[in-house]
Amino acid sequence: MYMDYDASTPRALATEAVHAGREDLAALGLHAPPLDLSTTYPSYDIRAEAARIDEFATTGARLDGPPVYARLDNPTTARFEDALARLEGTDSAVAFASGMAALTAVLLVRASLGLRHVVAVRPLYGCSDHLLNAGLLGTEVTWTDPAGIAEAIRPDTGLVMVETPANPTLAEVDIRAIAHACGSVPLLVDNTFATPVLQRPVEEGARIVLHSATKYLGGHGDVMGGVVACDEEFARGLRQVRFATGGVLHPLAGYLLLRGLSTLPVRVRAASVTAAELVRRLATDPRVARVHYPRVGGAMVSFEVYGDPHDVIAGVRLITPAVSLGSVDTLIQHPASISHRIVAEGDRRSAGVSDRLLRMSVGLEDVEDLWRDLTQALSAAPAGTPRTTDGSASPSRRAVR
Repeated sequence: MYMDYDASTPRALATEAVHAGREDLAALGLHAPPLDLSTTYPSYDIRAEAARIDEFATTGARLDGPPVYARLDNPTTARFEDALARLEGTDSAVAFASGMAALTAVLLVRASLGLRHVVAVRPLYGCSDHLLNAGLLGTEVTWTDPAGIAEAIRPDTGLVMVETPANPTLAEVDIRAIAHACGSVPLLVDNTFATPVLQRPVEEGARIVLHSATKYLGGHGDVMGGVVACDEEFARGLRQVRFATGGVLHPLAGYLLLRGLSTLPVRVRAASVTAAELVRRLATDPRVARVHYPRVGGAMVSFEVYGDPHDVIAGVRLITPAVSLGSVDTLIQHPASISHRIVAEGDRRSAGVSDRLLRMSVGLEDVEDLWRDLTQALSAAPAGTPRTTDGSASPSRRAVR
């Protein structure tokens, strides 16, 4: 699509983030990418259009030439897809209206081949967990730990799914080891928390990379979307599902997401520095029982408090008490009450999502201002008896990982 791009010349991630999907702009006499809001496009050669639509229905490949209808393709969204694929190191990417629409499409592609069984490792994002566990798409799931993946795979297994770092505990898995255990079964890695700034799962053997683009890729809390980065073969099936089900990304969202990618490395790295400092302070705070922080780093922090987590949420003033993550401002939420409420209580706790766990998405504010707000909110929560994840009394524990 972009004739000036030379794939043989490697470029740093920060450079790719700024230029990917935009290489043709100077030749077009433009600086900012154009926003195409058309839902339909003129066509005077109906025979040629029929042939192109037949080809899409057969192969799922992108249409050559001008667009036909917005549910098939959109030039602005295509720029975002091309850019994200470059950042993740994949052949292609396919964008959707939300992260859940993207995951739904992945499951439907595999189910269309009669492969309805999924092997998954908890924790996952609460709605991903629910989609798999409730069988809403006719899927069957086997939950296991990383060591049990190979044994859990069956002839009808269509997918192995992990999230690393995981939502909300920030638990990590060895992607390369899991990819080896998958054999020929595609491994899907939800890379929403890490982003390609911190890890590129395809380089470790994953075939499919999922993002809730609403989070770090957009980065400003004002756009919703999802995207799957993968090889072109898998992308063709995704495009066909997107066309048939209608879970398309709006062009304005595609425009905002492409813009968000340009600052992704800067935002993630700056917020990660602040997060690491907050982790250091939380780890020595007597009001905090345990701190969770991944080895890969990042801007997400989870911690368990001795006091009532609801009082902490009610006590923040600068930090915003809200779901979602990855914005320029810091957000905090109580997973057991909101993001993972839809997961059965026993499953939630066995995955490490305790009732005293708080999840914080660190933004770009000054660290001293954030700490001042956080420490006064912690003081608002009267200290109670430390609890384990099953609710029983336990000795004090503090760990940073």
